[in-house]
This record gives sequence, structure tokens and C-alpha cells, in this order.
Amino acid sequence: MQLLGYEWADDSRLDATFAALADPTRRAILARLAQGDASVTELAKPFAMSQPAISKHLKVLERAGLVSRSRDAQRRPCRIEAEPLAAANDWLERYREALEPSFQRLDALLEEMQGKTTRRRQPKLPRKKNR
Repeated sequence: MQLLGYEWADDSRLDATFAALADPTRRAILARLAQGDASVTELAKPFAMSQPAISKHLKVLERAGLVSRSRDAQRRPCRIEAEPLAAANDWLERYREALEPSFQRLDALLEEMQGKTTRRRQPKLPRKKNR
């Protein structure tokens, strides 16, 4: 089955991506990794949680393919992986393109309504009384 050119067979990967992105801590971890690789210790610093808790978040991100870990001597830096984010963006973009004409019509309607409201609400100047 297809909807807007989207093949439903990709659901599990997309589901994992959006589930991982649903948590604000995981989004913050990804934002930090977008600046460069970091260790679990470095990632845990700004959070009021333990390293094991950060590791659990990292495992969710790894399962979704959003993060990978490598080995650098004693250090195991984490790295952001762009492909799942690009796939999620592509999926969202299809809907944005499909909905754009509706948003444009709504914008035009709102502008029209604001114009009518502005014309109605213009303050009336007091008339001079003839004596």
C-alpha cells in the first residue's frame, strides 16, 4: 500500500526514528552530537541523570540507527548518523508538499478576515457639533 508515494514496508525503521525523537533528552543528545562526537561522560554532563540513564537513551538512539559508537583507545565516542533523520525528513516533506495548498488557502482567508476586521475597527472621529 502507498500513500503520497510512501511505501509502508519502511514503517519499522521510521517508527523507531520517531519513537527515539519523541523524548526531549534524546533530542538534546542528538543536538549535542550534531556539534561533534562525544563520550557518554561528555553527553551526561548537562543532564541531571546518571551515566547509566544516558546509556539507556543512547541504546534507544542506536537501535533507531540515529547514533553509532566507535572505539578510540579507551574512549568510545558516539556519533550522530544522518540517514534515519533524512528518511524521516523525506517522509514529513511529502506531507508538507501535499498540505501546502491548504495552508496557502488558509493564509489567504486569514488575511482577508484581518482586512475586514481592521476596516471595521477603525476608530471613528468625533463629529464637530454645529452651534
